[in-house]
Amino acid sequence: ILMKTVLNALVNIESEIKSQIQEVERLNDAEAVIATGSDNSARYFKHYFSNHPHVIRQNRVSVGIINGEENIEDFQALGEDIFTYFSLGCRNVAKVYIPEGFELPKLIGSMDKFSPALDHHKYRNNYDYNKSIYLVNSEPHLDSGFFMMRESKDLVSPISVLFYETYESEAELSLKLSAEQDKIQCIVSKEGWYEGSLPFGTAQCPELWDYADGVDTLEFLSSL
Repeated sequence: ILMKTVLNALVNIESEIKSQIQEVERLNDAEAVIATGSDNSARYFKHYFSNHPHVIRQNRVSVGIINGEENIEDFQALGEDIFTYFSLGCRNVAKVYIPEGFELPKLIGSMDKFSPALDHHKYRNNYDYNKSIYLVNSEPHLDSGFFMMRESKDLVSPISVLFYETYESEAELSLKLSAEQDKIQCIVSKEGWYEGSLPFGTAQCPELWDYADGVDTLEFLSSL
């Protein structure tokens, strides 16, 4: 349904491309493939299309880096990266790396402007569910009243939860991020101070050349 909606929107914008679109039940005659899916479905895609030129995109998530020099405005910009689209996209920040000794209430207290997310019943259901799980299992967490923070080495956090992990030095942080580079879509930091990162508040505003997973789609198509 979503794909048909997107195609109809494209045709409404430029009617001439309609002749270049063909819907089929099976991709038997495909010359090349671009596919997006979960890590599990990607394994099947790679096997099924192993003899075709392909770009297979898997699960990715984005992370934020805090160094302790941020102010309220910086954290609110980070909030845009966290809460836009209800944290459902691969460019949404699902985890932040914080320096040892950083006071998390500074970050949590800056996010109040995003509390209307709780007015959406599906978001609230996720918040209530995850909160109850943490309480029943006595899992340490911080509760803002509309989202929670929990320390974890995992990258992908549940909706309404922001994971965090501490680091002692920039060298240690670099090692942590390098180990997860195949799972990270983008990194954000204050004014983009961390090498290769984007400024807070810009994760959901990619440039035309910010290709997903770092794969130049146009170059791939041009090479066919």
